[in-house]
Amino acid sequence: MSLPHAILTALLEKPSSGLELTRRFDRSIGYFWSASHQQIYRELGKLERSGLIRALPSDFPTRGRRKEYEVLAAGRTELERWVGETEEPRSLRDTLMLRVRATGVVGVDPDFVAELRRHRELHGERLAEYREFQRRDTARGRGTERDRVQGLVLRGGVELETFWVNWLDRAIAELEETKGPSGGTSPS
Repeated sequence: MSLPHAILTALLEKPSSGLELTRRFDRSIGYFWSASHQQIYRELGKLERSGLIRALPSDFPTRGRRKEYEVLAAGRTELERWVGETEEPRSLRDTLMLRVRATGVVGVDPDFVAELRRHRELHGERLAEYREFQRRDTARGRGTERDRVQGLVLRGGVELETFWVNWLDRAIAELEETKGPSGGTSPS
């Protein structure tokens, strides 16, 4: 996924200013595709220069006013083209997994197990947050195609966080079992 396509998606959902977009990224899109405020503003300029979006006309002077952007036909066509692309699944590339593997070489450090516990807590918090979003959305009884598709993304987030919570629980338990009396791993 690329930032321009994330922005086009967000603007097709609702025309927004750069500030509104950054807030929406912080609240929703940012859970699976993050971008800094500077990246978003820089990309808005590029999309506007490319003729994919435009600033909505305003009756007020432009100086000091937030521009609100909308997607043009060319932007929608680009997003449709991108959605239809074929791409290979990406391999998991997470430094935490590499660090776990490295413990097999250098030994299990108690500080590293504490780090795994911290990750477990963070993933548990995110899982609870996603489940709360699901509860709220279910209570609203939303049933449009857009709602259902967004629900798929949320369900994917729940399942991913569930994976991390379960995997981290097992990893912590196994690494604690491998510790020798000195706190490091037992010699092989």
